[in-house]
Amino acid sequence: MSNVHWEHFEHEADIGIRGTGGTLAEAFEQTALALSAVVTDIGLIQAQTSVNITCRDQSHDTLLYDWLNAVIYEMATRKMLFSRFNVTIENGQLTATAIGETIDVARHQPAAEIKGATFTELAVQQGHDQWFAQCVVDV
Repeated sequence: MSNVHWEHFEHEADIGIRGTGGTLAEAFEQTALALSAVVTDIGLIQAQTSVNITCRDQSHDTLLYDWLNAVIYEMATRKMLFSRFNVTIENGQLTATAIGETIDVARHQPAAEIKGATFTELAVQQGHDQWFAQCVVDV
């Protein structure tokens, strides 16, 4: 059974997103998938275009915040949705490729517009055999 997954969690006004994985990078990938799933069904997003994203911060919490806001920025400015993320993290440097396609409103039927990641419930932690990363996003 895989311990790599994403999920949403309840929050009063906005939406919580959480990712888990065997590595820090996998947890960040899964959190970004949870972010995409706030907007639409990830299964509807085709892998057509790659976008490179880099962030740098020594704090895992702040790196997650920066990473998610970078993904949100790319979604908004390129009018894209992403269904795959390949992340590497070394010495506070996150290098990633986000893979997806231009939004097709009729096919994707976007449910929400994400304004940004917040510091609310922002946490990155390592457990016994997995990492988890979470925060609340403003919709």
